[in-house]
Amino acid sequence: MFRFAQPEYLYLLLIVPLLVMLFIWNTIRRKRKLQSFGDPELLAQYMPNVSMVRPQFKFYIQILALVLLIVALARPQFGVKEQTVKRQGMEVMVALDVSNSMLAQDVAPSRLGRSKQLLSKIIDGMTEDKVGLVVFAGDAYTQLPITCDYVSAKMFLSSISPSLVARQGTAIGSAIDLSIKSFGAESTASRAIILITDGENHEDDAIGAAKLAKEKGIQVFVLGVGKPEGSPIPLEGSMSFRKDKDGNVVVSKLNEEMCRQIAQAGGGMYLRVDNTNAAQRTLQKELGKLAKSELETRVYSEYNEQYQSFVILALILLVIEFFIFGRRNKRLSKINLYK
Repeated sequence: MFRFAQPEYLYLLLIVPLLVMLFIWNTIRRKRKLQSFGDPELLAQYMPNVSMVRPQFKFYIQILALVLLIVALARPQFGVKEQTVKRQGMEVMVALDVSNSMLAQDVAPSRLGRSKQLLSKIIDGMTEDKVGLVVFAGDAYTQLPITCDYVSAKMFLSSISPSLVARQGTAIGSAIDLSIKSFGAESTASRAIILITDGENHEDDAIGAAKLAKEKGIQVFVLGVGKPEGSPIPLEGSMSFRKDKDGNVVVSKLNEEMCRQIAQAGGGMYLRVDNTNAAQRTLQKELGKLAKSELETRVYSEYNEQYQSFVILALILLVIEFFIFGRRNKRLSKINLYK
């Protein structure tokens, strides 16, 4: 199969007939001027070294070289070269709690901010793995389908805030269920769910969802963010804290017991996130133990470039044109190649 990768350059060929017409017009004009001086055959005897054919021969060689260079610019391609690329890794879905309690600042800069920092470093450590993102509060939503595009993953991660989910709460079970579905079709790759939450005010059967994940061969790792003693929840854009209906400041506490139960039911591990990188290092170590399987095989079709041949031919023609003189060579006058 033949094609041009950049066919827009072929429009430059439109200048070729214009150059030919200009050359023909100039040749005719010169002949008329020469005729005004006398009989051309008689004048030719007084100009033995002048050739009428050589300039035309040089011009058409230049035009042909120009055509070849324009075709080379359009990148002619012929044939198809197939390349098979295999990816080996694991599939990871992240379920991130974005409820208002994640704004508590018992870890710096906040529970949510610390979670995003940790996830960003985990993504940086991935090479051929797939990652997806689910956000949840009272409801769960897929923020990023599972992908190998780490740039997009970090971009979506940076934009996460509690405003993404209107209904407040902590629907951990729904988040795990949605994460399971987000993996898609059955695969031989190792799969894991990273649940990041403070575990407070859970509303559904999170343990049942974790057991279901384990039955499907998916390990559930739980990262508990915050402190058991708790912290007030700041109101964004103010210096005050959230209060209950009785006017008391709400103190959000990390529910470690619930987090442990979910991790145990999901066959994974519970880790507490603080201001150090201990949880991140341990999690990456555990993820590294998961078997790396072939995620996908893609066949890329790549056309073979042919522009080199056109460039070489154009250069050869230009070299030939360079050694053709506009006047006849006295030493070669006996060899008449142009008449």
